[in-house]
Amino acid sequence: MLSTLKTLFDGANTRAETQLRDKYAIELIDQKIYEADLNLAAAKQTLASLIQRKRTEDRLVSGLDSRITDLTKRATDALEAGREDLATEAATAIADMENERSRRAETIERLQTRILQLRGAVEAAHRRIIDLKQGAITARAIRKEQKMQVGLRKTIGNTSAADEAEALIQRVTDRDDPFEQSQILQEIDSGLTHRDMADRMADEGFGDPSKTTAKTVLDRLKKKSG
Repeated sequence: MLSTLKTLFDGANTRAETQLRDKYAIELIDQKIYEADLNLAAAKQTLASLIQRKRTEDRLVSGLDSRITDLTKRATDALEAGREDLATEAATAIADMENERSRRAETIERLQTRILQLRGAVEAAHRRIIDLKQGAITARAIRKEQKMQVGLRKTIGNTSAADEAEALIQRVTDRDDPFEQSQILQEIDSGLTHRDMADRMADEGFGDPSKTTAKTVLDRLKKKSG
């Protein structure tokens, strides 16, 4: 029971997280790119420190080389002048400086290796961030297009307004002509009261019409002219 509930709860959390990530995908992309930029800036700072330290070591080694060269010449001159005591003391100093130079040379070699590795990592990270930023631009454009398509589907898919308009048009066009309907009602009333019977019989030649018609006037005019 508890295991099943835990499984359902975990599944619901996973679906909720997926929906949340989909909804805020653009914001998450921007945040991750921001974090990548911070990491790149930190890596650049470390690289700059390593390069600065190597340059310092290079200057110290160069200084040691100059001092060793100078002291070696002086020790040689002292030996030629019979001052072995000074030459011995100079030799001791030269030995110390050569040992220091060896240590610093090893430090420079290690620094150079780390600089090359870190520089490669920085360049790769830089290229990747450029790609990510280009991808973010594409993602924004796609998301904007998707929103437009959703809005368009809602507008086109919502046929209720169009259906209502069509129904109103159909209602107006199908409505009977009130004037024609009035005439028909008059005809029906006349038939029911038999008021039109005399006129109908007069039209058939049985008796005079109850009211003057154009035919009556025309017949009268013909008689007068004849």
